[in-house]
Amino acid sequence: MPGILLAYAAFLIAMISPGPNVLAVMGTSMSFGRLQGMALALGISAGSFLWGTLAATGLSALLTTYAATLTIIKIAGGMYLLWLAYKAFRAAAAEQTVEARVFDDDGTTGLRHFTRGLLVQMTNPKAALAWVAIISLGLQPNAPVWVAGLIVVGTTVLSVIIHLIYALVFSSRPMVRLYARARRPIQATLGLFFTFAGIKLLATKI
Repeated sequence: MPGILLAYAAFLIAMISPGPNVLAVMGTSMSFGRLQGMALALGISAGSFLWGTLAATGLSALLTTYAATLTIIKIAGGMYLLWLAYKAFRAAAAEQTVEARVFDDDGTTGLRHFTRGLLVQMTNPKAALAWVAIISLGLQPNAPVWVAGLIVVGTTVLSVIIHLIYALVFSSRPMVRLYARARRPIQATLGLFFTFAGIKLLATKI
């Protein structure tokens, strides 16, 4: 259970940082309205579920046959988390302001925004690496199937909730300016968390 909760925490904290997915939700909500932003958010969450299922299924099969594979996975996941820490600290020290990425307004429907959100997530190669890190935080050799399932389902629920919140809140531009003022302490906190999670993952004994 501590590993599962740590995986949830890693996923939740990662979503607080405005990466491409979050910025797309923010920009779409501000430009086209809340319904379009929510449709995009649900598409991103669907993509997150697919990546999580693929990662959990693949890792479970590998770990069942080759327990030593966990060492490689933990190293890759730990290094990726430390890389995220570096990016967070660099963002905290940078002077740039937050810019929301938006899609061109072409009169698309909610279904198309959903599809775009799905494609944004599924075509992001970093998402696969992120899921390796998240799953490996909670998955151990010979772990029952329900452990991986609980991680995927729980993180999917978190993804839906958080992305919908972003769509609702960032429908107003003043919220973007508010975040810009608090960006540095937020990014510094993220850097500390990713550093802790990365070191913990690398130091875990098989």
